Amino acid sequence: MQPTILLLLALGLGLAGWLAARARAWTFRRNAVARGERIGSLPVYHAWYVALWIAIPTLLFVIVWSAIAPGLVTQSVLATPAAEQLPAFGFERTNILNEAHAVATGAAPGVFNPVAQDLVEPYRAAIGRYSLIGILVTLAIAFLAGVLAFLRLKPDFGARTQVERIVMAILLLASLVAILTTVGIFGSLIFETVRFFGMVSPLDFLFGTHWSPDPMANPANPQADRYGAIPLFWGTIYIGAIIAMIVAIPLGLMSAIYLTQYADPKVRAWIKPTLEILAGVPTVVYGYFAALTIAPAIRDFAASLGVSNPSSESALAAGLVMGVMIIPFVSSMADDSIAAVPQSMRDGSLAMGATTNETITRVLVPAALPGIVAGVMLAVSRAIGETMIVVMAASTAANLTGNPLEAMTTVTVQIVAMLTGEGSFDHPATLSAFALGFVLFMVTLGLNFVALRVVKRYREAYE
Repeated sequence: MQPTILLLLALGLGLAGWLAARARAWTFRRNAVARGERIGSLPVYHAWYVALWIAIPTLLFVIVWSAIAPGLVTQSVLATPAAEQLPAFGFERTNILNEAHAVATGAAPGVFNPVAQDLVEPYRAAIGRYSLIGILVTLAIAFLAGVLAFLRLKPDFGARTQVERIVMAILLLASLVAILTTVGIFGSLIFETVRFFGMVSPLDFLFGTHWSPDPMANPANPQADRYGAIPLFWGTIYIGAIIAMIVAIPLGLMSAIYLTQYADPKVRAWIKPTLEILAGVPTVVYGYFAALTIAPAIRDFAASLGVSNPSSESALAAGLVMGVMIIPFVSSMADDSIAAVPQSMRDGSLAMGATTNETITRVLVPAALPGIVAGVMLAVSRAIGETMIVVMAASTAANLTGNPLEAMTTVTVQIVAMLTGEGSFDHPATLSAFALGFVLFMVTLGLNFVALRVVKRYREAYE
């Protein structure tokens, strides 16, 4: 059975409980009014109390059952005599089972492998059996939970307090999703990074200057001198945090100042949405623009300056286009922050005789600095995580140089390169992607801490 059916069943049962509890609570209210008394909570809270008691346990069961039911169906089919013809292991066995399952559920009209045909009926029988079990258990859970909740309904029952506690618990779980996700990501990175550092020394990885992993090399001899990640770290900082920021911060901040302080409202009404369209352009389009337009122009410019054999792939091309891509992140946050500064601060500065320029530089921008810093940090994180523009405009060659006209690569590009293909996850070349991700995670975390300190300092100064 499709999980959607069980989900709708759970919601339907919750609605039925809501209606029944509400009718019961209205009976309490009518009797209380006739006696000149008051009930503990409004009828709607009694209704929500029963509905939540029914819906939450049944939804939890539906989630768990949707995860384990396919495995139970497969195990039931494998226990039938028809499964004796299946290969012991491998891709062919999985393919036959998938064919039979698709036909049994109506997703495919027929099978290509004759062995799969004998498994269609066992699959149908197993799916029907476990679907029935799922429905019966869902109904049983809803009935038991509904009866328990319904029996607690009384005229003086504090249903509102109970409902608020349940909602508070749900909101708490929702707020923990981001934290638990971050912990899960960090834990997986730590586990794989420790495995990698068991093969390659952390010193060779963090301070080595030569990066050329060989996925086909013998894992017993990882050649640690080929895993020096300094060129990758430098390329990431040089392209994403230096060149791109040199473009994005001045243009983004100046555009925000113009839109909030100088632009006519009619001009602002169409310039700001147009500027923010840049944030919605796919990165592959920026990559094409960088590779086909900006990179050749930079190559021709370098040749005109006398540079011998300039490359069509350069850090400068990738950084310039990346800077244009993240202008909306800086501009939008700075615009909102400057616009949020109280008008009284601007008026007070002008009343004291300050010019518009002095008011902007000495009052508005410092007061809006927390939001501006947040926008810059968001832009830096976006630039550091960019991959497509670097691949198409700056190449995948790890190069430790300060010349912006030469080819470079970044950490994210190498993560993609190491995790694509047919490399084994026990090979140091593949595990190096997790070590790179861990270092990038820690650097980003450190930048966030620095940004929080800056925001806190200036926010205290302008309270």
